[in-house]
Amino acid sequence: MSNVFIKTYGCQMNKMDTSMVTCAFKEAGFSLTDSVKDADVVLINTCSVRDHAEQRVISHLGHLKHIKKNRPDLVVAVIGCMAQRLGAELLEHEAVDIVCGPTQIPQITELVTKAINEKQKKLAITKNIRRKTPEYQTDALEKFETSFGIEDKQIPSQAFVNVMRGCDNFCSYCVVPYVRGPEVSRPPVAIIEQIRKLADKGVKQVTLLGQRVNAYKYIAGEKIYCLANVLKMASEIEGIEWLKFVTNYPSEKFFDEILQVMADCPKVCKYLHIPAQSGSDKILRAMNRRYTAEQYLDLINKARTTVPGIAIAGDFIVGFPGETEEDFKATVDLVKKARYKNCFIFKYSPRPGTTADKRLKDSVPLEVKKGRNIELLAVQEQISDELSREFLGKVVKVLVEGLSKKPHLNSAENPDKPQLIGRTETDYIVVFNGISSLAGEFVKVKITKTSPLTLFGELI
Repeated sequence: MSNVFIKTYGCQMNKMDTSMVTCAFKEAGFSLTDSVKDADVVLINTCSVRDHAEQRVISHLGHLKHIKKNRPDLVVAVIGCMAQRLGAELLEHEAVDIVCGPTQIPQITELVTKAINEKQKKLAITKNIRRKTPEYQTDALEKFETSFGIEDKQIPSQAFVNVMRGCDNFCSYCVVPYVRGPEVSRPPVAIIEQIRKLADKGVKQVTLLGQRVNAYKYIAGEKIYCLANVLKMASEIEGIEWLKFVTNYPSEKFFDEILQVMADCPKVCKYLHIPAQSGSDKILRAMNRRYTAEQYLDLINKARTTVPGIAIAGDFIVGFPGETEEDFKATVDLVKKARYKNCFIFKYSPRPGTTADKRLKDSVPLEVKKGRNIELLAVQEQISDELSREFLGKVVKVLVEGLSKKPHLNSAENPDKPQLIGRTETDYIVVFNGISSLAGEFVKVKITKTSPLTLFGELI
């Protein structure tokens, strides 16, 4: 029996892929290990969205190269977006035995078994990634997802479910369409059946995933299903308490229907992650984002009007090619108007193969990018702090995830009740003391202290 160590980089989709791959390896007779030194197989699930993520993988492979000098039978497999992007180039690395793209993950256990037995390198990627996915591959992915798409063992009672794969949006900075392929929405019957199985296993919260999840569209005869339909059907499944969905693209299409389901159905969490990326119309055009700052804010205002109490999160890229100080100030202005609960802010880095990399010079100096990143984070931190303070003295419902990352900080004061962490339906992080067996359960917590990104309280 071979031991497998899995390391994951990137988004929730990658984490979900890892969860499915983990189940597939177990079913194939492999054992999972938390240590590279005990592993016969090392699998790295990669991300290509930012250069930093790829550099971390390269660094990891450098470490594995040294390990393989003493353990030449160690099999190293690289899967995911970076595998699809680099393909044969990545296979030339001394440490790498297998390169497997996102579309080929149903083959991963077979590829690893062959690599162990035959001692040969294996490449499995899609040569023409933008062509329509062949039916046999779609069927294989669907079967893989249905068979192994179970709950995330790292977070009790929670699970992620893909509602669609790929992306057709072609934002000029983004590599995803070139590594994940065309946009394909899964059949609603398959999604609901998967969620029903998860509920039977005790899952209470399901997060629906898609590169632009609100664009989900499936045609069955004369019926057109959108995300709102899927949310409504999922909310009727006994045992499912909370439903979330990420990530949304700022578009009017199906937006009203989704907001209405969120307003009408208590199980659909009042949380919307909807990246703006910039507050400058000039930069938005260069990014191929297909909306203006005013249109984006109109969507935010519509969400707050339709769904009182909704929490909104955003993403921004600073230092995009051609971004002037005036453009950046427009972004600061949008952040102040949008009043996000939190924001993910990134410095622009060119991604090979994208339109921005081919046609636009990376003109903003790194130091300027860093300065704008720090400034925008400070603006958002103040807003987050103000919004968090509104919870003081209030009681919130929390789904407990487990032990806090730093439970030792107050362990002396509470030896029998360590520090736990959970989230509200609006995705606020809540820290409190309680027994560890509460992981995966809903509790009520009275908020006694706040910080910009965390609420602290006492278990009721």
